This record gives sequence, C-alpha cells and structure tokens, in this order.
Amino acid sequence: MLDAHEPTQVSLTVNGKPESARTTPRTTLADFLRHDLGLTGTHLGCEHGVCGACTVRLDGTAVRSCLTLAVQAHGSTVDTVEGLGETAGAEDVLHPLQQKFWEHQALQCGFCTPGFLMAAVTAVEENPDLSRDEIRERLSGNLCRCTGYAPIVTAIAEYAEQVREARA
Repeated sequence: MLDAHEPTQVSLTVNGKPESARTTPRTTLADFLRHDLGLTGTHLGCEHGVCGACTVRLDGTAVRSCLTLAVQAHGSTVDTVEGLGETAGAEDVLHPLQQKFWEHQALQCGFCTPGFLMAAVTAVEENPDLSRDEIRERLSGNLCRCTGYAPIVTAIAEYAEQVREARA
C-alpha cells in the first residue's frame, strides 16, 4: 500500500517522450504535468472535473487531469496541448485544429482552449463524421465563458472535414 505522503516514482510517456519524476501518491496528473514536468499548457479551472480546462489524453482517451492521480498514469502515454504542434511536424507549427481555432477566433482569453483542443482531437479521431450537434454533445463537459461556443464548433467541424478528406 502506498503511503500518501511518501514520494513514489512515476514514469510515463508524455507527448512522445519518456518522462519520470518522484511525486506523492495523491498528486493529481494536472499538478504532476505542471509542477513536476513543467508542462503548463494544461490549465486548472475548477479542480472538480466540471470545467474541462485540464483535459489531456491518457492512452488515447480524454480525461480530466485534475481528477486523475499521477500514479494512475504510471506506465501510460499522456498527450497534452504542448504535443499538438509537435504532431504537426515541428514544435513551432500549429496542429490543424489549432489553426482552425485561430482562423475562426475560437478563443478569446484562451484559458479553456487547451481542454477544448484535447477533447476535440480525441472526438474527431474517434469519429470524424461528427455532426455539429454531436460536436456540441462531445464538448458539453468543457466550459467557456468568452466565445459563445459557435466559433469553437465551427473550427472543430472544419477540422473534422479535413480529417475525413485526408482519410478518403
């Protein structure tokens, strides 16, 4: 049994790179990413799993990193918003979904954006044929106070269309 106060080694693959650090068993994945690994793109909003700002991908599934313990991710693969540009081919290149967010001004303050991006990439990978209503449903757990959601849905719908065309 793990002692909640005794640091333990957590090793995982983050954005395609092996990472390892010692942390306490009760440290959330969000705090581990931000404080232990220096990946501050994952934002903490409510810290109750309600707002979706902390969404990352754990073994390909979108999860709330504020509700997931770092030790639960040991041995897993985690993708964060920092890794999206890298999957586009270079660190300073926007992922196609990030490009669509920029084109449609699907962000204002940007606080919720990393969570939306990670949830949307997962949703479109799972089903690039999502309708606008299905996109809204898939993103219903992500909150935004600035955009009114319409430009976010449009950006994701256009990205899904790009993915469909690329697969055809």
